[in-house]
Amino acid sequence: MAARYDFASDNVAGAMPEVLAALTAANAGAASGYGTDHVSQRAADLIRAALDADAEVRFVASGTAANALSLACLAQPHEAVLAHEHAHVCTDETGAPGFFGAGVGLIGLPGASGKIDPAALADALAQPDVSYRQSPAALSLTNATEYGTVYSAEDLAALAAPVRARGYGVHLDGARLANAVAAGFDLKGIAALGVDILVMGGTKAGSTPTEAIVLFDRDLARRFDARLKHAGQLVSKGRFLAAPWIGMLETGAWQARAAHAGAMARRLAALMPVPIHHPVQANGLFVEMDEPARLRLAEAGWFVYRFLDGTVRFMCSWATTAEAVDELGEALAQVV
Repeated sequence: MAARYDFASDNVAGAMPEVLAALTAANAGAASGYGTDHVSQRAADLIRAALDADAEVRFVASGTAANALSLACLAQPHEAVLAHEHAHVCTDETGAPGFFGAGVGLIGLPGASGKIDPAALADALAQPDVSYRQSPAALSLTNATEYGTVYSAEDLAALAAPVRARGYGVHLDGARLANAVAAGFDLKGIAALGVDILVMGGTKAGSTPTEAIVLFDRDLARRFDARLKHAGQLVSKGRFLAAPWIGMLETGAWQARAAHAGAMARRLAALMPVPIHHPVQANGLFVEMDEPARLRLAEAGWFVYRFLDGTVRFMCSWATTAEAVDELGEALAQVV
């Protein structure tokens, strides 16, 4: 039986029609290069409006590049970035923050369901500066988290405040920010939280590859284009990284389709015959399933990953259908 990857990740789906229409529109005529074009300007204006913030915006093709380049702006090579121990920057980016940051380190912090424990953060911040280890210079937060949970604005503010009080930077990885917003997180409140750099996710939301780097601290924009060029992320036909955002934001599809993904996750949760380990708040489910059951599910045609904490992950996307959810529910009932 051919494997189905419908629920393996939210990046297995194609691009939403609003994105494809925007790309077709951007394809007409000629435009200047390297992000100086009218399409990139329009997309940046839409992002500024969505965030209600006066910020610099750049577009890149990869979330890993976006995160790593952002962290390189906030910490020196002899310093480190604090993050949840299971954050994408710590577990899934192959040392990219250290590579683009010329040696920047990562300090993993514990916390339930992907959220940093405030006491652990306080302890890390209280450690003395010494010559033989990389002391923290920035904090990286993720919303929605790697476990599909959603920070409230108050939670993020409480984590950012002690970091800002020390003069350190704050980065927000929003690869699944659309899903957090669909779950009730206030997009317009991010600037007030003290975030210096936001990575606003397009790819997992249902675009062709594109991520927006939002520099709330405009001072960080100095020579940022040169940083992008150095990293191979200053794309000559930059309008094709920017155009999807016009399609997603002008139509409201960025949030509306994330809301659909969340609804499908809740539908699947109602059918799940095994315990769900983390709250289902965004578009993912993490369940307690032994390996024989996961392999039987794969034999029945459904491929899913075992995740960092030992749970099995099911992800819904903008393209997930109710019929697919129900089919998976029937398969789960047979194999578990």
